[in-house]
Amino acid sequence: MKFTFSRVSLASLVASALIAPAAMGAETVRIAYIDPLSGAFANVGENGLKQFQFLVEDINKRNLTGGPKLEMVPFDGKGAPQPSLDVLKKVIDSGIRIITQGNSSAVAGALIDAVNKHNERNPDKTILYLNYAAVDPDFTNSKCSFWHFRFDANSDMKMEALTDYMAKNPKIKSVYLINQNYSFGQAVSRAAKADLARKRPDIKIVGDDLHPIAQVKDFAPYVAKIKASNADVVITGNWGNDITLLMKAAKDAGLETPFYTYYGGGLGALPTMGDAGEGKVKQITEWHMNIVPNKTEKFANAFNKKYGGPPEYVTYYYLRVNNQMYMLAEAIKQAKSIDPKAIALKLEGMKYQSDTGEVEMRATDHQLIQPLYISTVAKAYHDPKDPATAKFKGKDKEVKYDVEGSGYGFKTDARIEAYVTAQPTSCQMKRP
Repeated sequence: MKFTFSRVSLASLVASALIAPAAMGAETVRIAYIDPLSGAFANVGENGLKQFQFLVEDINKRNLTGGPKLEMVPFDGKGAPQPSLDVLKKVIDSGIRIITQGNSSAVAGALIDAVNKHNERNPDKTILYLNYAAVDPDFTNSKCSFWHFRFDANSDMKMEALTDYMAKNPKIKSVYLINQNYSFGQAVSRAAKADLARKRPDIKIVGDDLHPIAQVKDFAPYVAKIKASNADVVITGNWGNDITLLMKAAKDAGLETPFYTYYGGGLGALPTMGDAGEGKVKQITEWHMNIVPNKTEKFANAFNKKYGGPPEYVTYYYLRVNNQMYMLAEAIKQAKSIDPKAIALKLEGMKYQSDTGEVEMRATDHQLIQPLYISTVAKAYHDPKDPATAKFKGKDKEVKYDVEGSGYGFKTDARIEAYVTAQPTSCQMKRP
């Protein structure tokens, strides 16, 4: 792995050196994982936790921090702001000074505000917040914070890539939007309308539904509206149980409309879709199991071997978690400190050679700039020489792996390079 770093001031380097001897002993660095471990999104939270734990094992085994061991400490934030804030108080009281979270931008917004206030009041006990999945664009624009780093592309970056791809298809004349009614879902809807109006003003928005998050048990009424609209394409940022149930309703209604999604490959979605998703469901992600070349294949297979299999499949999903944790380990090693400020200064501007190419933690707003992939659901390849693929029906060798035993995987439509995904930021960061 290759790392390069942006310059920091001499004063920052001296400060890091001064605190290093006391901070870089055999002490274990605890990282609080604050995500839903109960409720409607518990399966998503549990899957993420397992991946973090697997990565910590690898980092500790290879001593990538240069000394300190890492430990993931799970806390159930229930996927809601107030329970997550209650958990944050416990985290602070326990002396943990690094947190990570990803599921729900509503939670992320509350945590950013709380961390900022805590750090202002307690400059000697600061908290560092590593965000692996909450993609409200405001977090690296108007609400940017020195103490917050985002390792996923924000929703505007993803929509820019999706709409670029869509704009090239002359058959798309109408679009239906359906999203969760909170900051992230609203941002997806807003960006889709703005981007399409700029790139393809002939495309009509024939529906724009915002529904309560994690409360809809049957999406049949929404699917009926989509069907009646005769939309050429559906765009949705739904995740967790909300994408699974939406896909179920679409399948039950025989809806043929293609879906352009942020999380169509998320836990539970493909097994629910089955044949109905083939060729119709697309996703935009930083990685999927069938990218070519696939440098993460060995790591992902090791994870899937440990945690996967019936009755509850757990599948490797977040390449961005790898990027986050390996970059954190390197920041600790380079800073020779476990102090959150020293680590943050090393993360700023860091360039890391990930498995899909170089990524950069942009110093101006703490947004990771990385390549993205658009891919479509396809039948996994049946290899006559491999009995394990006997149930697969696909003929395309590029679709080597299925998702969660569904018999379906993803095939790459397009790769969007990191420099293309980058967007301007309005961040005016206040540094300590």
